[in-house]
Amino acid sequence: MKNIKFCLIGCGRISEKHLLSLQELGGNEVVGICDLEEIRLRETAKKYQISNTYYDYQKMLVDLKPDAVIICSPSGLHAEMGIFAAQHRIHVITEKPMSINLEQADRLIQACEKKQVHLFVVKQNRLNYPIQLLKKAIDKNRFGRIFNVNATVRWTRPQSYYDSSKWRGTWELDGGAFLNQASHYFDLLYWLIGPVGSVMAFTATLNHQIEVEDVGVGILHYLSGCLGVIEVTLNTYPHNWEGSITVLGEFGSVKVGGVAVNKIEHWVFKDYDDDDKQIEQANLLPQSIYGVGHLPFLRNVIEVLQGKTEPIIDGIDGRKSLEIILAMYKSAQTGQKIDLPQ
Repeated sequence: MKNIKFCLIGCGRISEKHLLSLQELGGNEVVGICDLEEIRLRETAKKYQISNTYYDYQKMLVDLKPDAVIICSPSGLHAEMGIFAAQHRIHVITEKPMSINLEQADRLIQACEKKQVHLFVVKQNRLNYPIQLLKKAIDKNRFGRIFNVNATVRWTRPQSYYDSSKWRGTWELDGGAFLNQASHYFDLLYWLIGPVGSVMAFTATLNHQIEVEDVGVGILHYLSGCLGVIEVTLNTYPHNWEGSITVLGEFGSVKVGGVAVNKIEHWVFKDYDDDDKQIEQANLLPQSIYGVGHLPFLRNVIEVLQGKTEPIIDGIDGRKSLEIILAMYKSAQTGQKIDLPQ
């Protein structure tokens, strides 16, 4: 099968997960990278032996004509960059969130559909082995009726994190704890449990000099009748503590915790299944909050572009969690329950 040529936009800290994963997968090529910061751009190019560097992503994509582009820029730029790539018939891989509003997300989806290119939204936590086991248990109906679900993100971000770049902590380009740090957890709440009918939320900025929230709590009422709660804070002392999801049902109770849904902390079901033997094997120790899912995610991207398989997650699926997050923000702003879809 043909090798895939990639370009990458944005050489910040998440870009390394993509570049390392592509390096490990082998057989494909990053033909160019783009960033506005010269030192970061040069250091990344040297580390990963990439010969073509650009400050202008549009020029890079037109010059190099890659098969796909990986977008790791500030969140508020994801959609416009993806639309430009799609218009030039380049497949789009965008980090979360795919946009900071639904209008831009829909324009990106439509642009990709019009030019018949794939749109991949990075939701790597779905591929953490403990989460895969939890999904299998739900699909096998081992829980019976699911009553409650909880997602907890207890992390920390010092003020220096926001001060490091002007776009961080802004509504225009970043979004707050819900939209940025907890985006993957909203995705898991949707992907594991199903459609949400309505939400309510409170948010606040208690410990940082930023526009957006650093703490938030929300309630989800699922169409199935299940009730969900999400708690997100970036004020945990002194470091990241917990990223977890808990599912409570008629015949089972499971908590996948650790720092980033990487460890099964509780696993009890009424009836035995051979998957129960895999609990210890499932407990991973990722080196960062990004987990270990970028490699299998990018393997799926490559195999899709080679015509071997179907995408794990596409633009329509990626839009679902964005819709829930934005409804949470609307509830926090208005003090009202918000019905979905908006």
